Amino acid sequence: MKKQISTKNAPQAIGPYSQAISANGFLFISGQLGVTPAGEFAGSSVEAQAEQSLTNLQNILAEAGLSFDNVVKTTIFLADMADFAKVNVTYAKFFKEPYPARSTVAVKTLPKDALVEIEVIAAQ
Repeated sequence: MKKQISTKNAPQAIGPYSQAISANGFLFISGQLGVTPAGEFAGSSVEAQAEQSLTNLQNILAEAGLSFDNVVKTTIFLADMADFAKVNVTYAKFFKEPYPARSTVAVKTLPKDALVEIEVIAAQ
């Protein structure tokens, strides 16, 4: 059985998808851009956008009664792989060891021409 998770403390879905779905003991959170709940970019730098993306994820996790300690896998999508080190610095502020498994990929473009998008899977 699956259950939709949604909070007003993160941007609402801009298409036919959910902020998050809880199923079979896991929480799957859709990719979060670095935009505020009002839909505006938190800033023009990759650091500001990564921080907002992670804050959005944190708020969705909290809505499900979870935290970053529950995260087992993350995926980071970058508009430019040259931003890898900058995003790592911001990412490390939100996670502690043992760090979740992670993939980071560069993509041609992201929605709204964002610089970064992050998604997570958490164990409940």
